[in-house]
Amino acid sequence: MKKSILTIICLFIAFLGSAQNKKGSAKKPAPKHTTVTAPIKKDAKNQHVEISTEFGTMVLRLYDETPLHRDNFIKLVNEGFYDSLLFHRIIKSFMIQGGDPTSKNAAPDAMLGAGDNGYKILPEFRPDIYHKRGSLAAARDNNPQQMSSGCQFYIVQGRKYTAQELEQVLNNRNLQRKQELLYKVYQSDSVQATMSSLQNTGDKEVFRAYMDKIHASIDETYKRMYPNADKVNVDQMQTYMEFGGAPHLDGAYTVFGEMISGFDVLDKIGAAPTKPGDRPISDIRMKVRLIKQP
Repeated sequence: MKKSILTIICLFIAFLGSAQNKKGSAKKPAPKHTTVTAPIKKDAKNQHVEISTEFGTMVLRLYDETPLHRDNFIKLVNEGFYDSLLFHRIIKSFMIQGGDPTSKNAAPDAMLGAGDNGYKILPEFRPDIYHKRGSLAAARDNNPQQMSSGCQFYIVQGRKYTAQELEQVLNNRNLQRKQELLYKVYQSDSVQATMSSLQNTGDKEVFRAYMDKIHASIDETYKRMYPNADKVNVDQMQTYMEFGGAPHLDGAYTVFGEMISGFDVLDKIGAAPTKPGDRPISDIRMKVRLIKQP
């Protein structure tokens, strides 16, 4: 078992190292962003929004438990930011995505999804808020802090999952998180130096003992960071099985609202034909406004 784990870890590190080298070869500088770190408004309680499209209207409630995302969305809606933007990315039985400011006047063949409004939002992950069908969540790029886009969002259409599939999702999530921790440890100068020194001695038993020590340390760190990693929330599991969603996104993207009505509209948009890149063949524009609580 130890040998197979070592093999997996080494292959994973080699893969990430290769990916980093490819990224490092690019000359294009990364864009600078400010970050939303505090609520913008103090009185935005139980706010609802209406998203109108050619297929009909969807009504969503913004969560008070995620005030950074709630208030930012309210600000953008009040500014008319989303009006005439496209749902530029649609993946049937998964989600519909919009909010790219470049989509408003985009040519039919333009690749969309890279546009932003110049800032990001700190993540607001909560174990009791998850990617059930109809969830409103913030899109993001691959930044290590998992900060959200300041404007792009998606609505989960999702699908129903079996108990076996949900178990696999949980296992995959834990494996990925542990791999990320291992990679960070292996990147440290002290660990790199020790590994190099032990390899030079040729003593495989000592080297293996050192690796086992690292793995044990990672396990302890993981338990502290994710104390409920192996626990199953029965209510969430039941929701994913009976109602559907996208459980593999939990803990990685901030959910900040949920659909109250308009699920038929969500399904109509989700069924729209798309071309390579997941952009709908025919443009689907939106108009977003704040409404009183239904």
